[in-house]
Amino acid sequence: MSKRQSIYVDSFVHKNPTPAACRIGDIVYSGGIHGFDPETMATSTEGMEKQCELMFGHVRSIVEAAGLTTDDIIKITILMKDRSQRDMVNPHWVKMFPDPQNRPTRQAVQADLQGGMLVQCDFVAVASK
Repeated sequence: MSKRQSIYVDSFVHKNPTPAACRIGDIVYSGGIHGFDPETMATSTEGMEKQCELMFGHVRSIVEAAGLTTDDIIKITILMKDRSQRDMVNPHWVKMFPDPQNRPTRQAVQADLQGGMLVQCDFVAVASK
């Protein structure tokens, strides 16, 4: 049996043959997560707000599929086409992590995102003992 566990979720599928996340032991790393709309099977074209909503929903689904919760996330890196729009990320961030004393670290960087993506993230999570 492999010690590496590939994590797949039906609501967030990659075009490439890669899982949404990977778990070894207590550690989970996600791949890139964006505002993928499972109804259209494409990146949402409804703007930054909708892409953030979908992206954070996928974060929750993926971490839960790995057997953890959002409380186990220790870092999220956010890639943005236009970093000046990071204020649009904050309401979703606070909704997912409402307790200021129990939030993961976050880094937001500007990136040349393709395919209509305005925002993308990845996360690292460690299972609580």
